[in-house]
Amino acid sequence: MALRFDDRWLWDFWFAQANDDDEVHLFYLYAPKSLGDPELRHQNARIGHAVSTDLRTWRDLGPALPDPPAGAADDRASWTGSVVRDHDGMWRLFFTGISEAEDGTVQRVISATSSDLVTWRRTELCLEADPRWYQPQDWRDPWVQWDPAASTWHMYVCASANHAPADGHGVVGHLTSPDLESWTTLPPVAGPGDFRQLEVPQIVPCGSRLAMLFCANDIDHSTQRLARGAVREYGTHVLYGDRLDGPFVLEADEFLSGDNGPSMYAGRAIEYGGRWWFLAWDRLDAAGGFVGALSDPFPLDVVDDSLVIDFGAAVRG
Repeated sequence: MALRFDDRWLWDFWFAQANDDDEVHLFYLYAPKSLGDPELRHQNARIGHAVSTDLRTWRDLGPALPDPPAGAADDRASWTGSVVRDHDGMWRLFFTGISEAEDGTVQRVISATSSDLVTWRRTELCLEADPRWYQPQDWRDPWVQWDPAASTWHMYVCASANHAPADGHGVVGHLTSPDLESWTTLPPVAGPGDFRQLEVPQIVPCGSRLAMLFCANDIDHSTQRLARGAVREYGTHVLYGDRLDGPFVLEADEFLSGDNGPSMYAGRAIEYGGRWWFLAWDRLDAAGGFVGALSDPFPLDVVDDSLVIDFGAAVRG
């Protein structure tokens, strides 16, 4: 495993880099192992920061953000996000917050800015689910991406449709912005139907089209999905589409990286050293114990406009 701590669990993560061959910045969720039960990590999560020049050896920089003030949207916990660089060269971190005020039951997207990816200042941004399309309890894991064709920023979030069966109400919510500050909420670009949740979305170029990574738990499969013979897997899946404004659709039931392969979750793709790589966080060891560590990188290829991971490459070195 590329990054593992003795005193902390590590799980969801995302990357930032100025250029393809620059030092890679890793932002990750962590919680102390002193909690005892790994399930308690969600309500105690904070964001850590590490850097690497090879995606395998990481230098940890500790907490990415100072502790939130009382009453902040993430004074209970900080969850998954993404980092982009705006047109003025400022870095923007978008992430999820849950607060003490609602006992952690409502999720919001909040942000911070930095000139160097190291020192971050919180902003006043606080985005909530629009009830026209979405339920308030799921509004997390923002992935932000510039669209040069439309001259706009897109944000994709893990969300729940407000008019769908509970076992299949998972959707990828969609927002747009001209400046990363004023956001317009739009209908979903993916779902509902197959999953209770589509977590940690990320857009990846895929030949002549686009791929959207997302992850789902083995208990997230809907009755509709199981009825057609799909297997209850736990891992990273993929949707495909032609435009950043969607739609993104599920073309195959088999996961990109599921339980039938390495036991990993919330996979991310990164372009580094002239090619694309796939990393995830290790979930279970051979005995079924919780791990909570960053995986090694695996080559991520495009074959016939579809993503394929070479899991044997890391073993071969």
